[in-house]
Amino acid sequence: MENHELDTKLSCLTKEKWWEDNYVYQFGGFWHMPLFIKPIKRVINNFNPLSSDVILATFPKTGTTWLKSLLYSIINQSSKHILSLQHPHELIPFLEAQVFTHSGDPSIDAGSLDANHSCRIFNTHIPYQLWAKTLDSCESWVIYLTRNPKDTLISAWNFANKLNLERVEQWPLDVAVDQFCRGIFLCMPYYDHVIGYRELSSRRPKNVLFLTYEEMMEDTHGCVKKLGDFLECPFESEDEVEEIVKNCSIEVLSSHDVNKSEEIPTWFPTPYNSFFSKGVVGDYKNYLNDEAIQRIDTLTKKKFHSLGFMYGI
Repeated sequence: MENHELDTKLSCLTKEKWWEDNYVYQFGGFWHMPLFIKPIKRVINNFNPLSSDVILATFPKTGTTWLKSLLYSIINQSSKHILSLQHPHELIPFLEAQVFTHSGDPSIDAGSLDANHSCRIFNTHIPYQLWAKTLDSCESWVIYLTRNPKDTLISAWNFANKLNLERVEQWPLDVAVDQFCRGIFLCMPYYDHVIGYRELSSRRPKNVLFLTYEEMMEDTHGCVKKLGDFLECPFESEDEVEEIVKNCSIEVLSSHDVNKSEEIPTWFPTPYNSFFSKGVVGDYKNYLNDEAIQRIDTLTKKKFHSLGFMYGI
């Protein structure tokens, strides 16, 4: 019955063909895969954050898995070894993909840490604009991570081609570029997604921390200390910081059997090992031609630079 109801409601939403017979649907001014529309509504309607909660918000493929590992290690310094046994996405669940996936009154404890831990940590790709009322009124810690739009696009394109969807051909890169620029992409428009959380961080700096993937790559040590201070989890020594930086490096994380697994989780149609990529800054140069780069940069100037956010080029 629930699937029928969802189909009925989807029929009222604007849809666009994303890839062969796969569609994205516009809800709240942003584009989403159909399986997430109802869970997103549940998050908006039912999630009541605690003041001790930590919410990691990201646009897809901007460093989410890496930051999850860092956050878990910072908050649970005595249990950071768990990262070698459990996938980061199982340790810090997505609100819309893992916690609020079922109808009725969701058990928020499904995404909670056990009673020995001081806070719950959640992740979401939901744009700020869709649940502004919740975020504006809560006292939770919110951390937002963004990434250069061109690298974000390439990482998303590579990831999408690993999705376990019904398709015949790979997603053409020129099509992906066009859809990215038109704002018809998963969780897009990208620029609106970023600006929403950036403006929130400027209004509420004590509760919202805005980070870029590039600054984290350039000074991971400094960003880990910044995160520890922000979350009121200070380090006793520099060695503790260095240990977290090392253990959460892409090289170490991707070497764990749990992260090399080809098993497909129940909550998303792609294997666990697909969440780990090269993570290289500027990798877009290996894929995009000059025309595509110019097109995206022109859009970035219009969307970011015009607002004083000198980022992305």
